[in-house]
Amino acid sequence: MALGMYAASVPVYQRQLGAVSKLLEKGAAWAAAKKVDEAVLGATRLIPDMLPLTRQVQIACRFAEESTARLAGAEVPKAPENAEKTLGELRGRIDAVLAYLKGFKPGQLAGSEDRQIVLSIAGNEMKLTGQQYLLNFAMVNFYFHCTTTHAILRQSGVEIGKRDFIGSL
Repeated sequence: MALGMYAASVPVYQRQLGAVSKLLEKGAAWAAAKKVDEAVLGATRLIPDMLPLTRQVQIACRFAEESTARLAGAEVPKAPENAEKTLGELRGRIDAVLAYLKGFKPGQLAGSEDRQIVLSIAGNEMKLTGQQYLLNFAMVNFYFHCTTTHAILRQSGVEIGKRDFIGSL
């Protein structure tokens, strides 16, 4: 049996966003125990020219919802205003994305391997097949931002490891 586009995307996004939510839960517990303001943790960056923790989570969420909509041929949801400052608010954002993803069925993404996806990146138009878009653009970016979220929390002192990143299988 072939691996369909739905199976290669939606359940993967759901599992990993669930793991990120648990990372944020552990981060909130750590912040409370260490008396660190969650807004400070949310503003933490690995290095000055990288985006802070809050944006890493927000962008991972956007890749999950935007790519699923594009592959399904649905309207891409309007981007939220990136107002989340606390880890609890970020977990709420993840919950909203998970609820959105739950609304998609496998048939909506069936055949999207060959659907043309057109993006504008820094003013340059990119034309990709659905499969190229999912495997070489959306998933790569999604995992980059999830990984960076883990790295920021870990570097800050939150006691998490690889198993926390992987989540439940």
